[in-house]
Amino acid sequence: MTPGLPLAHGIGGVRDLPVPTWLFFYSATIVLVASFIALAVLWRRPVLERAAAGRPRSEGFQRVLLSRWLRILAGAFSSAIFVVVAAAALVGDDHVLQNIAPTFVWVVFWVGLVPFVVLFGNLWTVLSPFRAIADAVAWTAARLGIHWRPEPYPERLGRWPAAVLLLLFVGFELVYENPSDPRSLALGIYLYTAMTWLGMFIFGRKAWLHGGEAFNVYFGLLGRIAPFGLVEGRVVVRPPLSGLTRLDVVPGTLAFISVMLGSVGFDSVSRTSFWLDLQVRLGGELARTAASFAGLVGTVVAVALAYLAAVAAARALTGYESDLAGPFLGSLVPIALVYVLAHYFSLLVLQGQYLVPLVSDPFGRGWDLIGTAAFRPNLGLLTPNTVWYVQVAALVAGHVAGLALAHDRAVGLFPSPRLALRSQYAMLALMVLYTVGGLKLLSTG
Repeated sequence: MTPGLPLAHGIGGVRDLPVPTWLFFYSATIVLVASFIALAVLWRRPVLERAAAGRPRSEGFQRVLLSRWLRILAGAFSSAIFVVVAAAALVGDDHVLQNIAPTFVWVVFWVGLVPFVVLFGNLWTVLSPFRAIADAVAWTAARLGIHWRPEPYPERLGRWPAAVLLLLFVGFELVYENPSDPRSLALGIYLYTAMTWLGMFIFGRKAWLHGGEAFNVYFGLLGRIAPFGLVEGRVVVRPPLSGLTRLDVVPGTLAFISVMLGSVGFDSVSRTSFWLDLQVRLGGELARTAASFAGLVGTVVAVALAYLAAVAAARALTGYESDLAGPFLGSLVPIALVYVLAHYFSLLVLQGQYLVPLVSDPFGRGWDLIGTAAFRPNLGLLTPNTVWYVQVAALVAGHVAGLALAHDRAVGLFPSPRLALRSQYAMLALMVLYTVGGLKLLSTG
């Protein structure tokens, strides 16, 4: 869990289940195999890929959602919240539960925004305070006659800057021993903000948002799961997941998705008895931090290598000469989503309640601005077994969705259903590995 936050987001130890935990592993595997067979029999043409263009909404709907004033209002609102959170982190109370910054960053923003993005698309494009403030500065500079020509963004960079920044962000969360300390969090906020605006200044706002701004890339990938999307400048409705069939696989995309998956996997690894014992034996903080960062990077690399091995096996089984890593990469995104939900939803439900009193007293000064300072969270909403059932259901559903996406791409790529099915043997093995591995880590963490 996030150190410094008092509530765990893991299962905290499964107790008194009506069936043994190993039966969940076998059941999850059976569900995946049954889904694989059903897809092979019933899904013989690309459905999601053909529907990815979507159906445009009415002109009135387009005018409202794409209006300049809506973007300005949303940007102003998010920028005001950003200023409060950043100021609270710097000068507010230094206790984690008396300062709004830790709860807002690690719970509301990092976890709470995810379900809305999955339902409505990449809302971060209009909520990002980094973009809103940069847009305001650019507009003011243009009115003053100040113009700046940004450098061309190198194609070879792709999403690599975003992948590195996301790795640093999750490293701060999972490797640094007190990421919820408001002063440490303030340093992270200001450093990331400075790097984001510097990237926008050098390469332009649009280019940096697409390849360098980690949260825009993160929520952009998750937003492709949503039934709403932006295609050629128009808001469309389309089947969920179909947006991932049009994923633009530029350099660094696999690295970015591997960080999404591997970071949550390492979160579970870091709470196992083996890892905790290792940390005790290492002794010093520097040694523990170095080992944790190496473990994080190693988990990310393992996720990427497992995917590349599955793709290599698919090419060997089918004799396909072109690249397969790109076409199937979108199938990992729903898995990254359910890993986040499985690990962090209890943190959102329980720790998120602390936002209610913190809104009235964001700096820990004893204020009661909107009358909610006396609210007391109910920490008994979830039991460990309830969390476990949700985790199992989420992981299985996400991997079935990943199988469906990979199968949809396969039947569109290969000339015959037999070759398409053969390419998916390795993907099925990968999904089983990810599912059982994830459940094992969750049950022992």
